[in-house]
Amino acid sequence: MEHVSGLRCRECGRSYPAQALHVCDFCFGPLEVVYDYERIAASVSREAIARGPRSIWRYHDLLPVDDVVPVDLGAGFTPLTRADRLAAELGLGELYIKNDTVNPTGSFKDRVVSVALTKARQLGFKVAACASTGNLANAVAAHAARAGMASVVLIPEDLEQAKVTMTAVYGGVVVAVRGSYDDVNRLCAELASEHPLWAFVNVNIRTYYAEGSKTLAFEIAEQLGWSAPDHVVVPVASGSQLTKVAKGFEELGLVGLLPEVPRVRVSGAQAAGCAPVATAFAEGTDAIRPVRPSTIAKSLAIGNPADGWYALQAVRQSGGAFAAVSDEEILEGIKLLARTEGIFTETAGGVTIAALAALAARGVIRSDERVVVLVTGHGLKTVEALAGACGPSATIDPTLQSFERSVIDEAGSLIPGEEHVE
Repeated sequence: MEHVSGLRCRECGRSYPAQALHVCDFCFGPLEVVYDYERIAASVSREAIARGPRSIWRYHDLLPVDDVVPVDLGAGFTPLTRADRLAAELGLGELYIKNDTVNPTGSFKDRVVSVALTKARQLGFKVAACASTGNLANAVAAHAARAGMASVVLIPEDLEQAKVTMTAVYGGVVVAVRGSYDDVNRLCAELASEHPLWAFVNVNIRTYYAEGSKTLAFEIAEQLGWSAPDHVVVPVASGSQLTKVAKGFEELGLVGLLPEVPRVRVSGAQAAGCAPVATAFAEGTDAIRPVRPSTIAKSLAIGNPADGWYALQAVRQSGGAFAAVSDEEILEGIKLLARTEGIFTETAGGVTIAALAALAARGVIRSDERVVVLVTGHGLKTVEALAGACGPSATIDPTLQSFERSVIDEAGSLIPGEEHVE
């Protein structure tokens, strides 16, 4: 990979070869991919990207793999939808939804897994594995099936049933663990050392896996006519997605796809029942205290976020902020997005929409900004969270009289623009 210089520790700066490494031997800091941006700038162009596939692989020059046939289900190049009705409700101006609900397994995790398993196959791994709160399990099982690899995924036992079914259907091994995601993740770290041919995408292949999130920034800029937004709102679980989205915008400037490195304000969204990074931001501290999650937003329920500190610094340096929202606000966020823009998101998307509303109300997000909010998973994955909150408007007999009496006479306001005439 001529465009990849190697790996580097994010803490002490030590260099490593571009192998299956994720932790610094000296200080135990996380490793990240280092690119030769001058070499990339000499070969990449907007025109070449436009000729590429309508997936994340149109940006292959900015990803840490060189496989001409990647492990690919078509992730990426998802819609960037102008959200004028939602903007009007929140008092905002130019607002867009980056709609990753339409990815192959219904979440943004298809991006990171496509990159991770392409790299894992290149490095000689035989089994795809992960610790997951659900969406990652879906993506790993599906992409492993596509690649002809075995898969082993570990999940908390209280995961939403739809996500369990969506993982098991691909035929891999699905292990439910009695404990939280953090318990599952610790077990996977131990398993990774015991099974050297298993690619745990968010453990021993994490360095490469995380790079897939940059494609969100690449797509947003391209879909905005090769320009950057003023403000982006990103859900925060481990914190990796937020840091890589920020990195993605920076890289576009470094390789000349944007005229200069843009200044994009990045804000983070967490559920109040699992908000260690938002709490640190509110308290003005660098210390992120682990918490035991208690929230309906299970896909964001990581109490000890691996990249939390880096997400915190990225938000502060960009001039953004954090918002932590309650379960009630999450449900209202889901319904608000569906009602105004026709997009059904899972609970994590409810977090970002509720956080968007909270940040707008606080004046953090301004009406003169061009704003993009990330909606990262489909609502069909978490329908049980809406039990009791959504249902029939009325239950009637199969007669015209029953309809008129129940829907028009007693609840005429249910039909917008329809006035009851005596």
